[in-house]
Amino acid sequence: MTLTTSTTHHTALIYVMVLVAGSDGGMPNSELRSIGEVVQYLPIFRDYDRDRLTKDAAACGRLLNDDDGLENVLDQVEAALPERLRETAYALACDVAAADGRVTQEEARMLDIIRYRLQVGRLAAAAIERGARARHMTI
Repeated sequence: MTLTTSTTHHTALIYVMVLVAGSDGGMPNSELRSIGEVVQYLPIFRDYDRDRLTKDAAACGRLLNDDDGLENVLDQVEAALPERLRETAYALACDVAAADGRVTQEEARMLDIIRYRLQVGRLAAAAIERGARARHMTI
């Protein structure tokens, strides 16, 4: 599949969050809420049409159901994200994974795949992961 004209940096960031949220076979409300909050409050989404969130998330799901769906989604994400937003994408993925208070093996594997595809260095990834754990810690 080739890069579509609708795959913007916003769409790519949504796709990354959906990949992590759905990686363990479900999408807990905490992860869906986390995606919605990110889109509502982060500066990178200021010029994003929030009414598109459901459509973009559903489009990611449809792409994942195709042959080589994961690779196609990752190709689109990689093509749509400028280098300066790749750590941002990884940070969003980590926040979604940590949103329900635990990171499953499937989510951890998806984070590894995303980190590798977006070429986020190990040191930067460790810092981003620790920050996500700290933000989502509960007593």
